[in-house]
This record gives sequence, structure tokens and C-alpha cells, in this order.
Amino acid sequence: MLRDYLPVLLQIIVAIGFAASALIVSVLLGKAGRRSRIKDSPYECGMVPIGEAQPRFSVRFYLIAMLFILFDLEIVFMYPWAVVYRDMIHGHPVIFWSMLSFVSILMIGYVYALRKGVLDWKT
Repeated sequence: MLRDYLPVLLQIIVAIGFAASALIVSVLLGKAGRRSRIKDSPYECGMVPIGEAQPRFSVRFYLIAMLFILFDLEIVFMYPWAVVYRDMIHGHPVIFWSMLSFVSILMIGYVYALRKGVLDWKT
């Protein structure tokens, strides 16, 4: 049984050996660059980097992004349901009521978000 794993062990040894030899050759033959303050600064398309690296986003941006993902996933669940709906409605009427409950729960969440003012762009 150990003979079956010999090719796997050989491949692992070759992979580790190649990675180690590539690193060693890179250190031995590569140029060591001189460090300076200019070279260590991030490249900003010719602009001098001043200020914060990342701009601050409003919490509203993240709320809208989460709502988008929520309703996007709703469509992902509704598409297969719509494909099999006509075939399944005669034998299993529960398929209609299960989707109606799913959509109603999401609609309650949507109305809640509207009442909280998540989608109000004026503020």
C-alpha cells in the first residue's frame, strides 16, 4: 500500500526542492537594491502621496451594498423556482406558498429598510 503513495511523495519532494532552489538562486544571483525614501514610497501615478491612503465611506454605502446582495440572492433563489414552477404546481401546490412566504419575508425587510431611511439619498 505504501508503494501507491510513492509518486505523491516524490512529487511533494520535487515541489519543495524546486521552491527552495529557486529562492536560494534568487538570493545568490539577484541584485541587492539600495533602499531610499523615494523608492520605498508607494507609486501614486506621479502624485506625491499626501493624506490618508483610503477614503472614508459612509455607513449608508455599506447598507445599500448589503441590500443589493440580499435582493440579488433573492433572484438567484427565484430563478430555479420559476423554471420548475409550471411542472410542479399541479402535483405540489406547496411550491407556490413557499415562494410567497419567502418573498413576503424579504418584502418586510425591504419596507423596514425604507422606513429606517436607508434608501433616502438626500441625507
